Amino acid sequence: MNQQERIIKYLKRFNTITPFQAFADLGITKLATRISEMKRKGYVFNQEMITTKNRYGETCQFMQYSLVSEPIKESEVMNG
Repeated sequence: MNQQERIIKYLKRFNTITPFQAFADLGITKLATRISEMKRKGYVFNQEMITTKNRYGETCQFMQYSLVSEPIKESEVMNG
């Protein structure tokens, strides 16, 4: 299973993913890069900028992704 497949599986199970979750749970360090690659393949994602405080009380931001749709397969187009 490649990184993109792991991300899709994770999103189907948990609905959203952040860079920290991608690293901690999947060992993926470049989530935004994988999301960009998948967008070029036809996947559609919602992106939400999350603002929170870190353990030192400092404001930090990170992106949270959710899957909207997967690419349409040729067999679905021909049959549907």
